[in-house]
Amino acid sequence: MIPTNSKLRLNNWTLLGLLALLVVGVASCDDDNGPGPMGPDTDLIVGPAEATPYLLEVNDFMPALPSANLIELSEEGIELGRRLFYDPILSNDSTMSCSTCHQQERAFTDGLATSPGVLGQRGSRNAMSLVNLVYNDQGFFWDGRSPTLAEQAIHPVEDMLELNSDWDEVLSRIRATADYPTRFRAAFGIDRKSEITRDLVTRAIAQFETTIISDNTRFDRYTYLLSDLPTSDEIDGAELFFIEFATPDQVHPGCSHCHNKPRFSNNRFFNNGLENVANLEDFPDRGHGQVTDNVFDNGKFRTPTLRNIALTAPYMHDGRFATLEEVLDHYASGGHAIENRDPNITGFELSEEDKRILLAFLESLTDDELISDPRFSNPFE
Repeated sequence: MIPTNSKLRLNNWTLLGLLALLVVGVASCDDDNGPGPMGPDTDLIVGPAEATPYLLEVNDFMPALPSANLIELSEEGIELGRRLFYDPILSNDSTMSCSTCHQQERAFTDGLATSPGVLGQRGSRNAMSLVNLVYNDQGFFWDGRSPTLAEQAIHPVEDMLELNSDWDEVLSRIRATADYPTRFRAAFGIDRKSEITRDLVTRAIAQFETTIISDNTRFDRYTYLLSDLPTSDEIDGAELFFIEFATPDQVHPGCSHCHNKPRFSNNRFFNNGLENVANLEDFPDRGHGQVTDNVFDNGKFRTPTLRNIALTAPYMHDGRFATLEEVLDHYASGGHAIENRDPNITGFELSEEDKRILLAFLESLTDDELISDPRFSNPFE
């Protein structure tokens, strides 16, 4: 018989048992998706968590900002929003961003009648300018269906005709990046990646869009700032544009009923006689009526701002007019009569000279500083 050491054998079995318990313990931690006894907390975000307040400054001649649109701004939140606005991470296939359809050099439009989404399918409406959205207190989109800028930013991500993505997938991608979690912490003071939500994404984008202000056009400089001189054509065009009431000698009704200065929009909804329909139920796009479910609102769309209008062709909610000349011709014709057509759409005589001076005036509403301002540019270039 070979002698054995029972004490040594017992210690070996004890050691094997302890190792087995340790393995089970580690596996249990893995199953709970938690960190091991000494492992890092991968959900935790490190870095500064105090945002720097940002004061939105506009020229004194601009109207007071609507209280409904005043959101808390910070330098970190605005910069985060700018990056998200330009990042194709929001789209299904990472090929498109908000900026695809809202390009700075075009006053945040895209130059197309209607825009193709990631699937190549086109929507039915023209990409609106994002300039001076903070002054809009009537709801966003052409039809006014979104009450706030942040709420508006939800829809393009989900829309199959636009970015065609899924918010859960978008949030997963953002949380997995090396850069965004620390930026969200700096902007909103969160502690964990799992706290990055759709609400915070859209709030950041809304902060950036709030800052896109146009208040330095030639018209502004020669009218309010007295730092420029208008041309004779601009003066004559302005006189024709700002007529408030027709007279026996002047039947032109004026454009400023809806495009009132200095915003050059009242942000309200009108039927401007575009569609030749037999009744209020026949509009191919119900517009504001789709939102209110009021038949009298069918065919009504938001009055867009004329600031930078020379940069934002084509025109109208469906981009049907390629040039401003075509727009002027439409209003001179009076459009198509139907019971909810705006009473200011009456038709009038418009000579080639009238067109020329009106176009000169409209050109003076271009803000060259806006379209090259680095604060609004692509941070990834």
